[in-house]
Amino acid sequence: MKIREEALALHGQGCNCAQSVLMACGKYTGLDAETAKAISAGFGGGVRSGEICGAISGAVMALGLREQDRAMIARESKACVDAFREAFGCVRCVELKQNGVSCDTLIAFCAEYMEQWMENKE
Repeated sequence: MKIREEALALHGQGCNCAQSVLMACGKYTGLDAETAKAISAGFGGGVRSGEICGAISGAVMALGLREQDRAMIARESKACVDAFREAFGCVRCVELKQNGVSCDTLIAFCAEYMEQWMENKE
């Protein structure tokens, strides 16, 4: 199953946005689902404060698990956030919801972004 489909299925089963993306990246990160779910539990809803989208947080966590070079993690994290901002106009959960963007749309975007990035790392 592709990361996108798995992430959307996980969200449909009650996982938050961060959990959905991070857990779906497990094939590439080596992180087991239970640990990924626990680590990312507080990141949904913009770290439960309406701030940065949980889907982005999940993607950046996966990126950090996959890459060891700190400078590359910084560059790639910024690139992910920039691509998200370009696609949706902002990164704050509360603003995205006010703009009518669904969590599934955001999860799909971040999952597809990470799948493409991780496949290029293979």
